[in-house]
Amino acid sequence: MIVHSLAPFATRPEGSRGRLHDEPESASRTPFQRDRDRIVHCAAFRRLEHKTQVFVHHEGDHYRSRLTHSLEVAQISRSISRVLALNEDLAEALALAHDLGHTPFGHAGEDALDAAMAPFGGFDHNAQALRIVTRLEGRYAGFDGLNLTWETLEGVVKHNGPIAPETLPETVANYLRGHDLEVATWPGPEAQVAALADDIAYNNHDVDDALRADLFGTEALADTGLAGPIFAEVAARYPGIERQRLIHESVRRLIAAMVEDVIVESRRRIAAHVPDTAAAVRGLGAPLIGFSDEMSTRTDELRRFLFANMYRHFRVNRMASKARRVVEDLFALFLAEPECLPGDWQQRVVEPGTPPTARVVCDYIAGMTDRYALAEHARLFDVTVLT
Repeated sequence: MIVHSLAPFATRPEGSRGRLHDEPESASRTPFQRDRDRIVHCAAFRRLEHKTQVFVHHEGDHYRSRLTHSLEVAQISRSISRVLALNEDLAEALALAHDLGHTPFGHAGEDALDAAMAPFGGFDHNAQALRIVTRLEGRYAGFDGLNLTWETLEGVVKHNGPIAPETLPETVANYLRGHDLEVATWPGPEAQVAALADDIAYNNHDVDDALRADLFGTEALADTGLAGPIFAEVAARYPGIERQRLIHESVRRLIAAMVEDVIVESRRRIAAHVPDTAAAVRGLGAPLIGFSDEMSTRTDELRRFLFANMYRHFRVNRMASKARRVVEDLFALFLAEPECLPGDWQQRVVEPGTPPTARVVCDYIAGMTDRYALAEHARLFDVTVLT
């Protein structure tokens, strides 16, 4: 069923809390459509094409990158939002922005950068996404960042849920002193949709990518309560089906099962709570959008399977080990010798009022693609590379 009008508890564009820097409204686009467009056109979004999801770029052209993952999350977010009569444009903007702050080399790169930054306030990819969209992007004459709406900034920071004071990243805390994003509450419904769509997308495409990479076979999924029965059903329905078709058909059905569960469970919660505004959703004290208990159990089981059989596979471990060394080497060198930074980044170190050198180095490394980080490492550490 396709719904075109917004539910009472959806985030309404005409009710947006606006932007930090006042701008004239567009005659042809809502505030959230403009946010989405600004995200798509920013440099950080383009760089996602060459940032690792699990496999480093040179492992193959057919594995997911951060960009393809973000597009899949956006598609799922829009689908769920449409059925629940939520604001599709805001959900899409949040889905497209949710990985902007990721480092090169996936979670291995993030862990290495967080460890290097431990004495300097740490590193968190959601906090980095906020820095990108409020400070680091330099596209507009009148302000730093993208000047996104309050609702989009809120979703970028806390789409995974409330942030306790003791876990609040330093960079977020600094930003909140001048612009309160109410991080102690649950986010609006569209941000909750984007968070669930992220879970759905990465669980399923990690299964797809791991099978494509032969990290395990389809038979290994037999004991998982969610994926196993679906793969078995497809194999029984289509005897002799070729392996790639079996994988794609099964993953397609896995996605559909998860999406349908979110819709059914969220409708149940909506009927139980009857929220009448997006603000009421934030004040519920628990998420409005979510999996059923049974699906949560099954997806947790699938994550544990992937952790043991994919994320800790020796081939992935080797990539992660190399990635950590690259990030550690780059950070140590640039911190000790900031004069080795490119000219515009050197300028950020010496400008009055700019962040400390460590944060500038962190921003530089976090923005790198996999291949740029490897090239920088070669230029700086391989004595045979002279350019």
